[in-house]
Amino acid sequence: MNEGEREALAGLLPFEAEPRLPNGRRRLLKEFVMSEIRRSAGRPQRRSPRPALLASALALGVAAAVGVPALLGGGTPAYAVSRNADGTLTITINQAKDPEPLEATLRGMGVNAVVDYIPIGKRCSPQPRSTSFLSRQEAQHPADGKPLLIWPPDEPVFRIDPAAVKPGQTAVLEFSVSADGRTAGIWANISNGPVAPCTLADSDEAPLGPPSGWDD
Repeated sequence: MNEGEREALAGLLPFEAEPRLPNGRRRLLKEFVMSEIRRSAGRPQRRSPRPALLASALALGVAAAVGVPALLGGGTPAYAVSRNADGTLTITINQAKDPEPLEATLRGMGVNAVVDYIPIGKRCSPQPRSTSFLSRQEAQHPADGKPLLIWPPDEPVFRIDPAAVKPGQTAVLEFSVSADGRTAGIWANISNGPVAPCTLADSDEAPLGPPSGWDD
């Protein structure tokens, strides 16, 4: 076999699994690798939730926050909704500026709801917004024992029971809002028919719900 044939055959052979380096280059490579390891150890690591744990949490559906499109300073959500083990929903409102995202979240969770934020000194017009609201007695003490609003509320946290809203009904949630954008109260009821949109009007009366005596 001549020299040319040997070179051609060598070109067909696989590379060595661990190429041999001169001692000087081996030492430099080792120092570089060790410095990269030490540098990486000093960096904060971002870890994604393990799929198995995430799937378990979603399957349980317990205290899983959803629908938080607007964030306040420091990453605090403007609102959050969580489903409890007993099927009720916990609503937390940290800043009451736009009710539509909260309304959309509740509807996405199976509650046909109308949500409005009412600043102090205002009220919804017209009132009552529905001619088929449940009476206070029916709303607070329903025959099946499942009222919409679970009392007492603990602002800014409120609990509602979706089971109270039957097919064809609409839950109405009105929240009074202080000057700093915090919730100061809630009025909740269920309508068996259409609910008029809320047009804010100046008022020196109680800001929430129909006027006194509406269900007499």
